[in-house]
Amino acid sequence: MDLVCLDLEGVLIPEIWIAFAEETGIDALRATTREVPNYDTLMTQRLALLDEHGLTLPSIQKVISRLSPLPGAAQFLQQLRSDYQVVILSDTFYEFAMPLMVQLGMPTLLCHRLEVSPEGRITGYRLRQEDPKRHAVQAFSRLNYRIFAAGDSYNDTSMLAEADAGFLFKAPANVIEEFPQFTATEDYNVLRQLIDNAAG
Repeated sequence: MDLVCLDLEGVLIPEIWIAFAEETGIDALRATTREVPNYDTLMTQRLALLDEHGLTLPSIQKVISRLSPLPGAAQFLQQLRSDYQVVILSDTFYEFAMPLMVQLGMPTLLCHRLEVSPEGRITGYRLRQEDPKRHAVQAFSRLNYRIFAAGDSYNDTSMLAEADAGFLFKAPANVIEEFPQFTATEDYNVLRQLIDNAAG
C-alpha cells in the first residue's frame, strides 16, 4: 500500500502567518519555518508579538476565513486521493486549519492545538509530539505503507528523509540549496508525476 504525506501551508494553502502579517502590518509575523528552523523559537516569537499587539485567536481566524487554497491545490489533492491514501502532516493548529480543510474536501490532518484563554488570547500551544512529521512517517512505515512525501520548509526535511521518496514543493531557494538530495518543483503536475514515478 502507498501513502502520500503532504505538508499544508505553502504546499496546499497560503502561509497563514504571512497572511496575518499582511493584514496587521506586523512584518515580524511573516517569519515561518522556511526561515526559522527551530519551531519552538518561532512560536515563542509569534506569541510574544500577539501579546505585544493585543491580538487574539478570533482576529487571526477572521483573516483565515477569507483565505482559499493555492491555485490548483484542491484539484491536485482530489485527483491524488483517487489513487493514493493521503495524510496532511502540518505544524499548524486545528484552530487555524479547519476552514481551509473544508475547502480541500476534508482530508485527514495531523497537526497541533492552541491553548486559548476565555478572552481568546493565545497563551500557548500543545505539540502533538516532537518532530511529529518524521514520527508519523515512521509509524505509517511500520504499518507496511510505502511513503511518498512533499513539503516546503526546514520542518519538512526530516519527514522527506524518512519517506521512501521525498520532494520539495514550492520551497524557497535556501531550503533547496541546503537539501539538494530532494527533487524540487513548483508545479502540481510535476509533483504528481514524481509521486507516480516513485510508486512505480
